[in-house]
Amino acid sequence: MGGASVARTGGAVAEKAWPDRAAGALTRYRVMAYVTGTMLLLLVAEMLLKYVVGVDESVVRLIGWIPYAHGWIYVVYLVTVFDLWSTVRWGFGRLVTMALAGVVPVMSFVLERRVHTDAAAQIATGGPAGGQTLRAADAAH
Repeated sequence: MGGASVARTGGAVAEKAWPDRAAGALTRYRVMAYVTGTMLLLLVAEMLLKYVVGVDESVVRLIGWIPYAHGWIYVVYLVTVFDLWSTVRWGFGRLVTMALAGVVPVMSFVLERRVHTDAAAQIATGGPAGGQTLRAADAAH
């Protein structure tokens, strides 16, 4: 079916257009970028409280869930990164940068803005980049 995903609704088969798939992938990525970034900031605060401030053991037990939550949220974030990256067909360097944004404090917020701008512009053109970012494709012309 030409690489388009297929949805069944009431017996009818409808193809989902690439811009719709890409917009969905972008929305999922944006949500997870913010959630992951927020959890990473909580993780940094937890580590500061635990190792720098040296809070009481009762406080450590209260905040001990944060590293585990961030770890699982990061896994979901990586799935959304891969989904967006493979849908819009960006280069491998963009994949690595997006993946690292979930482990460098504040980077997910900064990179999300750039990724959203690039992906939204690409969605507006109606097709995947074919392995190039928009900036690289524009520079080639």
